[in-house]
Amino acid sequence: MAMQQAIENTEEKGRALKAGSNLERVLAAGHFAVTGELEPPKSHDADIVRKRGKVVEECLDAANITDNQTAIVRMSSIGSALLIKDSGLEPVIQITCRDRNRLAMQADLLGAAAHGIKNVLCLSGDHQSFGNHPGAKNVHDIDSMQLIRMIKDMRDESRFQCGEEIPGGGPRFFIGAAANPFADPLELRPHRLAKKVAAGADFVQTQLVYDMDQFRKYMAKVVDMGLHEKVSILAGVGPLKSTGMARYMRDKVPGMMVPDIFVDRMADAVKGIDKDDKAAKQEAWRAEGIKICIEQCLEMKEIEGVAGVHIMAIGWETAVRPIVEGAGLMPRPKVD
Repeated sequence: MAMQQAIENTEEKGRALKAGSNLERVLAAGHFAVTGELEPPKSHDADIVRKRGKVVEECLDAANITDNQTAIVRMSSIGSALLIKDSGLEPVIQITCRDRNRLAMQADLLGAAAHGIKNVLCLSGDHQSFGNHPGAKNVHDIDSMQLIRMIKDMRDESRFQCGEEIPGGGPRFFIGAAANPFADPLELRPHRLAKKVAAGADFVQTQLVYDMDQFRKYMAKVVDMGLHEKVSILAGVGPLKSTGMARYMRDKVPGMMVPDIFVDRMADAVKGIDKDDKAAKQEAWRAEGIKICIEQCLEMKEIEGVAGVHIMAIGWETAVRPIVEGAGLMPRPKVD
């Protein structure tokens, strides 16, 4: 009860905080936020999670803990979140509609809240055919839009999705959603975002951005619609690891736009290096990938409506610090 009262009495920039998480406070104070992503292991080894968290904890305002990413079985998002929370890094748990019905979702949310977790990201989830259990059944009892609304109603109306009152009040969550500025039809993407804002999203993390021209057009429309005043938008960025990765993302990943210039830059990075010197090629590729990501972070800081960046290093946690430092985003702000 005391914690609830403290949250309700706290105001930043003239508004009461919804959950009081560090991420929410950083954004409410007007700082350019930095979040990242941690991939739980395909095991129950808690030390793996703790070690990955330690690598990035000084660089991020909060870290997403993926939920059976790419439909591959991993340690649970909530279980992993508790491990990094204990070491001082604020988690953002992910919940996918693929794996749970609304009963299980609400039960997990209550459990997470009982452990002091305050951030949640609502996702549809990758199709199970991409993962290691292709015969598994999708659940999709509700979609991501309905999930956002359900959590908002739990928080703001203190009621379950069925309408029943939650004893003692609802759990306090800072509610996140995903957005893809590059999926077809492009002209409808800002309107898709508007629906998630209307459903109750407090912050949004976008798909990886490489096509800055298209992203600027997207953000111009978002600003024109006034959505940036209703939700905090964190632009997705991530370091390329090789020419092959750049080509694959350009040619094979739906909803992804990777301009040829980045494929060419990754190829040029290893020119003159012996083709059999794999270590030297990897070092050159990764240095160029980090350089590109830093450039993108700097551009994002200048785009109206962008409130921060979400760094998706995809298992390359050691790249996060040089990116954040190179973009002039260290040290991270301390907010009360």
